[in-house]
Amino acid sequence: MAKRRPRLPEGGLIFSAEHGRMCPGCDQPVDACTCKERPDVAPETDGVVRVTLDKKQRKGKGVTLITGVPLPPSELKTLAKQLKQRCSSGGTVKDGTIEIQGDHRDTLIPELEKKSWTVKRSGG
Repeated sequence: MAKRRPRLPEGGLIFSAEHGRMCPGCDQPVDACTCKERPDVAPETDGVVRVTLDKKQRKGKGVTLITGVPLPPSELKTLAKQLKQRCSSGGTVKDGTIEIQGDHRDTLIPELEKKSWTVKRSGG
């Protein structure tokens, strides 16, 4: 077995005498890197899109949260833009969750069901 150089402080191996350059993400040789093969969709999605109203830490202002959308982050931003336009409201995408200002659950649930996803209204 070939000797390996010490790891970087962040934990990534950059070179192996046996394999050459190493991928810092998956610790495999660059030629056999598996980082690029992973899907960009969050693994914790269970196939159900949940729409909730959240008022916590917002001084009583309601925000509609949409979680569990099975899309990569780039397409999630596009979907968020379409939904914000449909509701005529502002919003953002944070950590795979779409936030839309105001209580728009009744408007958003039919829009998401048109995309053939299972949509559930969760919370109050």
